[in-house]
Amino acid sequence: MNDPTSTRRADGTHRVVITGCGVVSPAGVGTEALWDALLNKRCCISAIERFDTSDQEVHIAGEVRGFDGTEHGLSKKETRRFERFVQYAIVAADEAIAQAGLDMEQEDPTRVAISFGSGIGGIDELGRGFNTLAEKGPKRVNPLFVPTMITNIAAGNLAIRYGMKGECIDVATACATGAHNIGGAVRSIRHGYADVALAGGSEESVSGICIAGFANLGALSKSEDPEAASLPFDARRAGFVAGEGAGAVILESLEHALARGAHIIAEVTGFGSTGDAYHMTAPEPSGEGVVRAMRQALDEGGFTPADIGHLNAHGTGTPANDSTESRALQQLCGEEAAAQVPVTSIKGTTGHTLGAAGAIEAIICALSVANQCVPPTTGFAEPAEDCPVTVVTETLKDRPQKVALSNSLGFGGHNACLAISPYEE
Repeated sequence: MNDPTSTRRADGTHRVVITGCGVVSPAGVGTEALWDALLNKRCCISAIERFDTSDQEVHIAGEVRGFDGTEHGLSKKETRRFERFVQYAIVAADEAIAQAGLDMEQEDPTRVAISFGSGIGGIDELGRGFNTLAEKGPKRVNPLFVPTMITNIAAGNLAIRYGMKGECIDVATACATGAHNIGGAVRSIRHGYADVALAGGSEESVSGICIAGFANLGALSKSEDPEAASLPFDARRAGFVAGEGAGAVILESLEHALARGAHIIAEVTGFGSTGDAYHMTAPEPSGEGVVRAMRQALDEGGFTPADIGHLNAHGTGTPANDSTESRALQQLCGEEAAAQVPVTSIKGTTGHTLGAAGAIEAIICALSVANQCVPPTTGFAEPAEDCPVTVVTETLKDRPQKVALSNSLGFGGHNACLAISPYEE
């Protein structure tokens, strides 16, 4: 483990800390809104209002309801020009920057990086563009069609908004997007390519085409009851619930954070990233790739499986994901030890926010270790035989932890794991 008196790791690289967090989620705008919903086991899934679902098989989702960007710092022009996933990203980033107390006028902008992605991007603009082309012809297609809907434009617009001129990238790994962007930013800071990074993910996936596509794939719960739809690790689980939103973090080298007197929320002590090389949508059943990602994250921080305080699981509520992730934890720790690891998933509250999920969940994981607690899993009630893990049903309080893991798994076999530890002065 790291020497707590040093700003460097044992290998000489920089320690990386989280100094700011921002969230837009079905619980509302702000990190506190989601944290409160989780601790109170409040389900924020409801009937879809954004579009007519009468022809759809699925009628519920985790929408960001009543969102108006002009109420959260965006101009009217920006709300007209930017797709929802970009607006969510900006609002989350504004909160993270404010919480971190980051003043770009005091920073070397070339040393501030952005790693911010989206799994799908501007799907609504994509649909409008195709409809316009078919109905009115090519001359009527929005001239900003491409830069409005491409996934990297959230990162691009964030850089423009804040004047951040370091590396500016968009890692897109489906449901692992948020975690991979954070992990990539951690590595950039760790190895000296940046002092600060704005990292995370955003998604606007509650749209007619996405709901239809996921439903026809058999991936979505078709429950009409929002309280009984997103059921991570539960025997009744029958698919995930689509959600949307954004998660943003400010990452800094410990040296940089201390030099400017920043409040430190938690430390990212490890990152693991692996591939299944197995299937377009299904996880490799043994969980071998997930195990390697978790082990990489622990090893990088100098931890063993016995040090895990809790697992913030990907936990989508699909039969395949939850059983695979359960087997992976057993392989990592051993059956008896795995049963002692508290497992939680926020998706019973939010649904699956896809490209934003890994970032939002990393934030909740950081708050959990910082506050010495583990939030419960909303919706979980009936343990499943194929998920032999200990799912948290009520908030675990007074729970000091050396390290917690946050897993994200994406279509295509993308596995990411972040190891997050409390920061001790």
